[in-house]
Amino acid sequence: MTRTNTFGVIFYLKKQKEKDGKAPIYARITVDGRRAEVSIKKEIDIANWSFGKGMAKGKGEEIRMLNTYLEQIRSRIVECYQQLQLKKVLITADSVKNKFLGIEEKEHSLMNLFDYHNQEMKNLLEWGTLKNYYTTKRYFQMYIREVLRTSDIFLSQLSYKFLVGYEKFMREHKPLDPKKPCNQNTIMKHIERLRKVVNLAIKNEWLELDPFLKFSPTFIRKDRDFLTAEELAAIEAKNFSIVRLQHAKDLFVFSCYTGLAYIDSYNLTPQNIALGIDGEYWLTTCRKKTDQPVRIPLLPKAMEIIDKYKTHPTVMAKGKILPVYSNQKLNSYLKEIADLCGIEKNLTFHIARHTFATTVTLTNGVPIETVSKLLGHTSIKTTQIYAKVIEKKVSDDMRMLREKLSNCGIDKNNTTLKLKKSGSD
Repeated sequence: MTRTNTFGVIFYLKKQKEKDGKAPIYARITVDGRRAEVSIKKEIDIANWSFGKGMAKGKGEEIRMLNTYLEQIRSRIVECYQQLQLKKVLITADSVKNKFLGIEEKEHSLMNLFDYHNQEMKNLLEWGTLKNYYTTKRYFQMYIREVLRTSDIFLSQLSYKFLVGYEKFMREHKPLDPKKPCNQNTIMKHIERLRKVVNLAIKNEWLELDPFLKFSPTFIRKDRDFLTAEELAAIEAKNFSIVRLQHAKDLFVFSCYTGLAYIDSYNLTPQNIALGIDGEYWLTTCRKKTDQPVRIPLLPKAMEIIDKYKTHPTVMAKGKILPVYSNQKLNSYLKEIADLCGIEKNLTFHIARHTFATTVTLTNGVPIETVSKLLGHTSIKTTQIYAKVIEKKVSDDMRMLREKLSNCGIDKNNTTLKLKKSGSD
């Protein structure tokens, strides 16, 4: 693929470095509106410089020789630009400058790019998210080593063929963790992470062509697991003599009635509770995942759990409103709770958020726009995933429609539906 660049070279004085009436001469290289500067190791009296023409002015031999030298420099820079064009590589003002100065630019490799990304993002991403990039890197290392028979590849070698080959490799390869097989969505998540890493290279101008232009990750849409009203009631009615299980149950039920994700529940403090415009208590927080502000009116069940732990010594010592555990421990305890309550679903803390969206709100007629706001979604399309799986809501809506239709009669004169009259007009 060929690309046309805008390119130019001008000479100017760096007046900030003026000394005794003289200033150094610099060449300014411009490619596609971006600049790079290089000193030509010459200086001149400011009075002898033509700022309009970018050259020395006058008729003396010294002036003539300087202008000849400037033209030679210009020709060498243009030649460097043309050589880069012949190589069909990405041309920037810096790459032309480096070529002129004899600095060889080392092309970036895929594994180095992953390392750069992980280093840059280590303070911006949660460890749970960042560790997934390390896993993705290991899978791409395996693909490059076992299929391409090399230890690394240059970014310029990334292509549609590379992505398709990786997808095939993942389908046939034994996963790193036998408990987590690489299904369609897992494979696509690895490719999606690669796309984010590649976008970083494109922004840094290390890669000209986007290998994802012709590749579209295809995810299989799955219904979100949630608890039915009966399953939620079974957990609420169960009391545990084992403290850790009782705490896990209360945390889970609290999330079922607030819709908060694990990390957002974990971070709650008394300062997150305040009176709302309706005179009732509300939770005011910010979603860790999307940085979206969320305001949630506290339902009675959630308020009961908060009141239960108000004077709990551990909760008070940690400045929280609820007892807290690591997400891993909490999910382990929830599996015990599911067994004891006769629930066959793979119970995790995140199912509480799904239960809030479906069983607690949408099923009870809360508008989807309100649910989306309560969940802190950035797009209502995300919330609509929950609305598609609520059969009870569909059943209730159709029951109301049947009742409405049963109160209608057919006007034989104009064949239109009319409501039956009940009582006087």
